[in-house]
Amino acid sequence: MPYRRRLTLFVLFFSCLVAVAKDKKKVPLPVYVLQAHTVWVIVDPSAGVDVKDPNANRIARADVENALAKWGRLSPVTDLSMADLVITVRKGNSRLVQPTVAGTPINTPPPVIAQRTDTGINAAGRAGPPLESSDPHPQMEVGSTQDMFVVYRGDPNHDSIGDPLDSAPVWRYMSKDALESTGVPAVDAFRKVIAESEKALAAP
Repeated sequence: MPYRRRLTLFVLFFSCLVAVAKDKKKVPLPVYVLQAHTVWVIVDPSAGVDVKDPNANRIARADVENALAKWGRLSPVTDLSMADLVITVRKGNSRLVQPTVAGTPINTPPPVIAQRTDTGINAAGRAGPPLESSDPHPQMEVGSTQDMFVVYRGDPNHDSIGDPLDSAPVWRYMSKDALESTGVPAVDAFRKVIAESEKALAAP
């Protein structure tokens, strides 16, 4: 009899835990991501320059900036101090190991980025100090065969958080052709996860 009573109490207790777990809202992204308005897009500083396709990462960055500007929710900016979020991009290819050139200022000189205005998308030059020192040298790089789109928290309040890339990423998306200029699937996936997060927060 005492055994059955203990078993019944255990079942009730476990059921309560399950009920509590079900009541918790699943929010894929932190609230500060949902409240973000500005984003700084850069090439992953650890990425080398592909000797066979040296502009691949620069083009991917420009495509991501344009897709974000067309979306209109996040405005691309030109410096960390203005950014609520930081996004790094990195193109993959069919080779896990490949020769690249390291130590190049891949995020400078300033390319042209898109800014949404009342009359459409206007171009603006990138400002700010270089992210890398210039010391080009060959290397063998081991990387992913998939495109990478990684989101970090920025430093819009000048809180001196240090390099945001030293922190754990907020969200990561890896997929073949995730940074393709047609549609930029990584940006589309980011839009969807933001929408899911907002829906989860709004749920009773």
